[in-house]
Amino acid sequence: MQFEMSTLALKIPPPIIALACATGMYFLAENMLHYGLGPLWAPPAAITLAIIGIGFALAGVLSFRQHHTTINPLHPENTRHLVTGGVYRISRNPMYVGMALLLLAWAVYLESPAALLGPIAFIAYITRFQIIPEEILLAQHFGADFAAYRQRVRRWL
Repeated sequence: MQFEMSTLALKIPPPIIALACATGMYFLAENMLHYGLGPLWAPPAAITLAIIGIGFALAGVLSFRQHHTTINPLHPENTRHLVTGGVYRISRNPMYVGMALLLLAWAVYLESPAALLGPIAFIAYITRFQIIPEEILLAQHFGADFAAYRQRVRRWL
């Protein structure tokens, strides 16, 4: 299947997408049903998810910095090295996994089933308009090395 670059591909920084999703989640939670798991359960679960999310994202950034390659998601063509070690053995996109986990933490904190649409929307958007275009460019740039890496490691988790 041939992928055609969309006008949205690689245009909006992923943190902006995450922030837009978080904002939408807040408004959904304020106007929809809450599941009311209570103050004892939701905050510790949200904090745990947030810590794991921050850890994933930071590990991804630090790995890119160690390999002196770009972390700019709008210009993956500037990538100098294919990073496959560290957290990149678990996920091809740990920074995006981190953002998705932060959104999931926010949904848990908000205690609203409707807020779960935020992480789902983020994953769908980022996969279509960020990750797939990045992977096309990485495949062109790194060829067989990227193909082998893609076979070994999942896109998300």
